[in-house]
Amino acid sequence: MAAPPPANLETRQGFVKGLGLTGATTLVMGSMIGSGIFIVSADVSRQVKSPGLLIVCWLLGALLTIVAALSYGELAAMLPHAGGQYVYLREAFGRLWGFLYGWTLFVVIQTGTIAAVAVAFAKYTGVFFPSISAANYLLGSGKIGLTTQQLLAIAIIVVLTWVNTRGIKTGALVQNVFTFAKVASLLGLAVLGFLLGRNPAAIAANFGAHFWDGASFSFAAVALVGTAMVGPLFSSDSWNNVTFAAAEVENPRRNLPLSLGLGVGVVSALYVACNFVYLSVLTLPQIQTAPEDRVATAVVSVMFGPVATSIMAAAIMVSTFGCLNGIILSGARVYYTMAHDKLFFKRAGHLNAQTHAPVWALAMQCVWAVLLTLSGQYNDLLDYVIFAVLLFYILTIGGLFRLRRTCPDLDRPYRAVGYPVLPALYILMAGLIEILLLVNKPAFTVRGLILVLLGVPVYFLWRQKEGRPS
Repeated sequence: MAAPPPANLETRQGFVKGLGLTGATTLVMGSMIGSGIFIVSADVSRQVKSPGLLIVCWLLGALLTIVAALSYGELAAMLPHAGGQYVYLREAFGRLWGFLYGWTLFVVIQTGTIAAVAVAFAKYTGVFFPSISAANYLLGSGKIGLTTQQLLAIAIIVVLTWVNTRGIKTGALVQNVFTFAKVASLLGLAVLGFLLGRNPAAIAANFGAHFWDGASFSFAAVALVGTAMVGPLFSSDSWNNVTFAAAEVENPRRNLPLSLGLGVGVVSALYVACNFVYLSVLTLPQIQTAPEDRVATAVVSVMFGPVATSIMAAAIMVSTFGCLNGIILSGARVYYTMAHDKLFFKRAGHLNAQTHAPVWALAMQCVWAVLLTLSGQYNDLLDYVIFAVLLFYILTIGGLFRLRRTCPDLDRPYRAVGYPVLPALYILMAGLIEILLLVNKPAFTVRGLILVLLGVPVYFLWRQKEGRPS
């Protein structure tokens, strides 16, 4: 096991403790809530064809995410260093596994999510400015071209990258403002939906005798739900990003586990509540056929009429803007730590003398995210991301077991709730979903696996370049 850096090393190198419990919790929540909760229920409902299984998908997604967050809390309190999950994998399994995570994070997980969320922001901006469209080309055409939608997505990535070069306190301020705004939007959707939007016909159709229509309690149903859970899991992803910025969290041994538990718990509850609202306002066929999958917009239109499209577009723009800020802020801290391990570009390990931000790491992340924005589509990136994400979540929670055995004397201010049963349950359930994705969506998931494995030769080439024995 590589020796972890001293607890105050990152602070001596220039990091500022700019995130209290509130800031850390809003980073968890803000990174989780993007555009997914507003749209993916349409695709999930088309796959499962049952109101009951739609709710099951979201409940299982919430359960898995909460169990993972509670397990990560122990690792975060034990190793509160910049880089978070990269550090946990490095300490549990060695440098190669840490590098594979950092490599995949940079190549597709973090940057792919940045690109996908930026495209979603641009898509909903098009509601107010129709010239911003995936069909409006400024250069070229087809896959080789630049649309106004892509241009706006790129612009917002660049602007938020610049904001985060101003330091953790500036990034945290933006995060707090937009997280409170979008949590209020989700809460408003849930409360107003129950109070004003309840549709007796939809309630009778969805929660009566037809609740389990099309569902059979068999392996086929398990396979169906497992594959459909891509949407809920993607909508809940990035909750772990606060661990990347652990060196900038005040009293991290307390605040990191608390922020993970609080943030994931609140967002998961809101997600499940919103899906009950969808089923209380719209029939399942209406959810399945919502225009452009905008289920939340269809719900709000029942309550407020034609202005609903503008209301929800504004809410999603706020949501994706805050989500982008959190993801951009946190990802650069992983590349910073990798650079100090001599496993990434040396400049990424530099902090700006005035703002104490990893400016070079932010810039490198920005460039690659822009290239992905030019080359990928939202749904493609979603499938790439979630397979790689789950793979490393499984490995990291496996690292919790390994570190309990190999390093029993390390200080653990917080211990994972339900250990070993709940972490083991997560590994089994997430592993089953990975197998189902490989079988049912091989076009995307196999490519995601290949991207991870490509990191192996890159690791040895990097070690050779640095003159170290591999």
